[in-house]
Amino acid sequence: MIHLPRLTLSQSRPSDAPDFRALEADPEVMRFLTGGQTGQPSDGTWAQPQGTEPEVWTARLHDGSFVGWFGLWPEEDGSAEMGYRLARAHWGQGLAAEGARALMDWGFSQGHRAITASTLTVNLASRRVMEKIGMTHLRTTFPAWPTPFPGTEAGEVWYQALRPEN
Repeated sequence: MIHLPRLTLSQSRPSDAPDFRALEADPEVMRFLTGGQTGQPSDGTWAQPQGTEPEVWTARLHDGSFVGWFGLWPEEDGSAEMGYRLARAHWGQGLAAEGARALMDWGFSQGHRAITASTLTVNLASRRVMEKIGMTHLRTTFPAWPTPFPGTEAGEVWYQALRPEN
């Protein structure tokens, strides 16, 4: 567990799955991932955790209220990719930055040399979170989306933070 001033992050459990599904049922939460489409079959990837992924951390307020999740997926090159998703009721409160910073620091303590994260170019709130925790813009890509939706035409931005040298 990672205890923070306002949050507790704990590795996900199957009992978290209903909270994850409810999060994904909100079209606004899914806007920059699926164009707001909900009810898609879950594939158990970073996009739709089931509570069985060791890379996914459930975020809750200290009273136990569900906030969202943060994930850190190791890559073969010694880096890791971070993702996060918060319930709309918790947007704009600094909780995304609090959780992402803590998980990034944890990842560096586990030996990851770099942490990357990506979002659609038009997702300004997520970009601000990445910048607030010290990530810098690495590149912009234009992937082929199987089903494009508004915003995909502007591409995807990648941010990165390197492990501090001690």
